[in-house]
Amino acid sequence: MRNLIPSYIRVPVIFLIIFGLVEYFVDSGAQPAFIKFPIVLLFLFLVLPLAAVFAEALRKGFDAYWEALKEPDAWSAIRLTLITALIAVPLNLVFGVSAAWCIAKYEFKGKSVLTTLVDLPFSVSPVVAGLVYVLMFGAQGWFGPWLQEHDLKVIFAVPGIVLATIFVTFPFIARELIPLMQAQGNEEEQAAIVLGATGLQTFWYVTLPNIKWGLIYGVILCNARAMGEFGAVSVVSGHIRGQTNTMPLHVEILYNEYQSVAAFAVASLLALLALVTLVIKSVAEWRHEREMKAIGELSPENTQTASATLSVKAAS
Repeated sequence: MRNLIPSYIRVPVIFLIIFGLVEYFVDSGAQPAFIKFPIVLLFLFLVLPLAAVFAEALRKGFDAYWEALKEPDAWSAIRLTLITALIAVPLNLVFGVSAAWCIAKYEFKGKSVLTTLVDLPFSVSPVVAGLVYVLMFGAQGWFGPWLQEHDLKVIFAVPGIVLATIFVTFPFIARELIPLMQAQGNEEEQAAIVLGATGLQTFWYVTLPNIKWGLIYGVILCNARAMGEFGAVSVVSGHIRGQTNTMPLHVEILYNEYQSVAAFAVASLLALLALVTLVIKSVAEWRHEREMKAIGELSPENTQTASATLSVKAAS
């Protein structure tokens, strides 16, 4: 059906549909043009490509869609992607909370260096990060001979994929928590310590309840980035089909082999995971806003009482 309609007709029709939706949802008499313009861009560059992925994946029907997902290589890519995320996200959770705690709560020499290191993955290309691991753990790398002597593999194996993913996704949790912890200060933690609470009790009963929604938000973003990582994983994986291909790499291989339906079927799973991530993120933000609104409606005396209760609970 799509081939029966020429492109010079399809494109204007798509634009007319988009502008019609914009006019329907945005009152032209009440909203200025600079509000409608971002909405049009969102439809053009986010909603439309996302819909095209699902449309292309289902172009030959559900049977072809399920056949593409039932392929052993596809299942291997899905399983490896989930394993990588299950390992990388908890490790980044520990690293991110520790780094945010140190940067936000303490003053020490080298604090600016630690902050710069946290931001380093944002400024370094993932491909460069993958090449760094090849230089370190490859057959001709610094630790390559030692790994070969002990029959250990990092590059072209799951450990290398996990390491590359951890490097790329490390800043997300820390960067979500640092401004939140800095805005909250450390008065409640100090009160709990004065009352006799240990460091672990202070973190569990005082700090964690205050940062839980920011922590959930950071974990969600970290998980989405881990499952969609391509550059660094592509360098260290070796593209061994059925063994070291994650979902993004598997999509690339299928597309290069002109298996467009299978490629878009696996890509639609990644898009679906992204949509689920957005829904969870929106729910977390909504819950956080409700909680902050409830706290704002409390009187200062009640707020101090709640903080004191947390401190006493941590000390008990």
